[in-house]
Amino acid sequence: MLGADGNPYVVKFQNNPQHRRVLANEFLASRLAAAAGLSVPEVDLVEVTPWLIEHTPQLEIDLGRRREKCLPGLQFGSRFVGGMMPGQVVDYLPEEQLLEVKNLPEFLGILALDKWTGNANGRQAVFVRKQRERRYKAVFIDYGHCFHCGEWRYEDAPLRGVYPRNLVYREVTGWESFSPWLERLETMPEETVWAAANEVPPEWYGGDLSEMEALVERLLVRRGRIREAVEIFGRSDRRPFPKWGKMAGNFADTGAMENRWHTMMEQ
Repeated sequence: MLGADGNPYVVKFQNNPQHRRVLANEFLASRLAAAAGLSVPEVDLVEVTPWLIEHTPQLEIDLGRRREKCLPGLQFGSRFVGGMMPGQVVDYLPEEQLLEVKNLPEFLGILALDKWTGNANGRQAVFVRKQRERRYKAVFIDYGHCFHCGEWRYEDAPLRGVYPRNLVYREVTGWESFSPWLERLETMPEETVWAAANEVPPEWYGGDLSEMEALVERLLVRRGRIREAVEIFGRSDRRPFPKWGKMAGNFADTGAMENRWHTMMEQ
């Protein structure tokens, strides 16, 4: 949709078939990613009037056996990557070009954020370049399944919140490869997190402020567990970090790791 500011936005409506809370998830996680210095689209509140919906036949949601008009009101808007020149944006790159992405190390930063926010989906990214440029830049999109979509709980699993291609992880040599994003997430001021949460319209999560407060409080506690979640991914069958050296030598003892993993699942 074209916003009043002249920019195109990808807009998610409150009555989308995933869950109303995905709007809150998108907004909050995008704000946190931006605060950590990661490449994400600008996000904003988009007000869609009843008149616009009534006079725009395309503003319907296809639910299979029936169609439903989009609800008016405040919706989530993500600035469309590429703006009015979308021809320079792709969602897949061959291996050679993927290795040349300008900000390839940021895949490690977004991995840390996805583990922190309990992203229950795979990591999505699009790649954009300006005209006459050869190399692309990754922009990370779609945070609707952070906080386990509409359930607002944290269920850690090794392969959740990760990019489907190991290529983006293979240059990892140790924790220094995750700098500076990991440290920014681990030390992000509580005020920054609360400020982002306070911007989320209450109608996106049923108006129960206590539920939002509980979500943020658990999120703040989880900052100290990001490395554990990354380690568990590193030990998975994906073997994403081949240059980290011997896994057993650099990561914690297997038994201790499994004990921590069970503790994380219980909490």
